[in-house]
Amino acid sequence: MEFVNSQNNDPFSMLTASDMETKQEIFGLLLTQLDLSVLETLPQEVAKEKIANSCYQFLNKQTRPISQDVRQILIKLITDEILGLGPLETLLEDPTIADILVNSYDRIFVERAGKLEQVSVQFYDDKHLLNIIDRIVSGVGRRIDESSPMVDARLKDGSRINAIIPPLALDGPALSIRRFTVDKLQAQQLIDYGSMTQPMADLIQAAVLGKLNILISGGTGSGKTTLLNILSGYIPSNERIITIEDSAELQLQQPHTVRLETRPANIEGKGEVSQRELVKNCLRMRPDRIVIGEVRGSEAIDMLAAMNTGHEGSMTTLHANTPRDGLGRLENMVCMAGFDMPVHNIRTQISSAIDVVVQLQRQEDGKRRITSIQEVTGMEGEMITMSEIFTFRREGKNDDGTIRGRYAATGVVPTFTRKLKDKGIDIPHSLFTVDMLSNGF
Repeated sequence: MEFVNSQNNDPFSMLTASDMETKQEIFGLLLTQLDLSVLETLPQEVAKEKIANSCYQFLNKQTRPISQDVRQILIKLITDEILGLGPLETLLEDPTIADILVNSYDRIFVERAGKLEQVSVQFYDDKHLLNIIDRIVSGVGRRIDESSPMVDARLKDGSRINAIIPPLALDGPALSIRRFTVDKLQAQQLIDYGSMTQPMADLIQAAVLGKLNILISGGTGSGKTTLLNILSGYIPSNERIITIEDSAELQLQQPHTVRLETRPANIEGKGEVSQRELVKNCLRMRPDRIVIGEVRGSEAIDMLAAMNTGHEGSMTTLHANTPRDGLGRLENMVCMAGFDMPVHNIRTQISSAIDVVVQLQRQEDGKRRITSIQEVTGMEGEMITMSEIFTFRREGKNDDGTIRGRYAATGVVPTFTRKLKDKGIDIPHSLFTVDMLSNGF
């Protein structure tokens, strides 16, 4: 991934060291004069106005000249510090930012259009960063300290965060924020972005409507949850859906949806509710579909059992670099559950449970693409057999660094088309002809 040092959309780059000292001085004075407990009870706009008026009084007493633009930035910084998440607020307000990565109090990177950029926004010191982290996690009923130095949580807007502090983080507290997309993407947008083609979209839509079990595989930040949201949108509104996630990100619009989320242990180390327990419980809730945000442990065995015992049309994601690796990871997860089961039996379970594997990849040019769609066809000896239906074929790089390639059908007609046809979903065989595809990108 490319790293650039950018000041785009970063008004704080114009602040000098003297400006930051002034900001700290005014902030300290406000803390002594304003009753923060009263401010928290006021409407947001009223509280902001009170803080702004107080700031202007202090700024007018400054002996050195301060421009109006700098004044506005300082007031925003102070307001964010009192009412919000400090320096993070301006980054969270920028819709072009996908991820915010705080490596240390003075090194913050953001991802825009798939590329990482360093920004000039920073915290004052480790203590300042730690206070903001504590404000975030305490707001959702979680904690972070030396006895519990890692935490997963989410912001009010649904953005997912991970924080880790010393002694585990050697260079001071670190914070990662995966932004929550308010505007739900549609399949057509992925086609327009060059992430897939219309024939691929038609196939995966038919797979969802036909109640095939789908595994979405890919690396971190490759767009697995985005694709899972799109696929979930194809589920008919009269079906009961149970979603299970570590941190709620799915945006299902169907009225018959129940959302479940795991819970970490409390300060006494009790009360943890794992994904496996939620999977077991959801089987008693009469689901038509089970959607697991990401399978990552022993819950894999219960998920496979559900898929093999009448809960067709279930979907999940996992981290893997290829479709074959994805099935291998599932096998390892089942072994982690502690069952003394022969490898052949585990693979038979997987091959009968999973119908389609969709592979995603975030490539060097920052684009997220579906690089392969494969059908799980069964077992041959000790091996799970798979057939690739669609693939992305790389053809080099353009001068600007973008990847040049094209999507192609392999010519394989998946065996599940007969199953779909029995359900009234007819996929034309012309969809799979080798010369059918497709756009070059």
